[in-house]
Amino acid sequence: MKPKHQRLRFLIISLVLMGFSITIILRNFQDNLVFFFTPTQWQEKHASVDSGRVVRIGGLVKVKSIRKTKTGMRFVMTDLTSEINVNYSGLLPTLFREGQGAVAEGRFNDKGDFNASTILAKHDENYMPKEVVDQLKASGLWEEYGKVPEKK
Repeated sequence: MKPKHQRLRFLIISLVLMGFSITIILRNFQDNLVFFFTPTQWQEKHASVDSGRVVRIGGLVKVKSIRKTKTGMRFVMTDLTSEINVNYSGLLPTLFREGQGAVAEGRFNDKGDFNASTILAKHDENYMPKEVVDQLKASGLWEEYGKVPEKK
């Protein structure tokens, strides 16, 4: 075999093996990706798709929605447009409270409720998911950090 054909053969085999490796890597990444949604985004685009997939839902904890249940806590996550009922069993972060931003990671059940396995509370006044900030700004309820609200 000529050196030219050997190089071509080596190049083709290398490309096939590289393509196979990339395919395997991307499939493994797809299984481990966790997507972030606001309640409105989930209800508009994904409510009927992949109800068992692990996702993150972010928004505000609705005021007067936190209730203790036999198995843990139940509360409502909202982006001021849509709401999702969240069930959680475990210890809540100390910064978790009504009216504050939070992110819940878990899966939706058959009833459409979200069973959270992890709750992430905002760690300071500057943090809030971009999508939630955009929703608050659109509704006129957003106040910039450090600004004193104007008296009316």
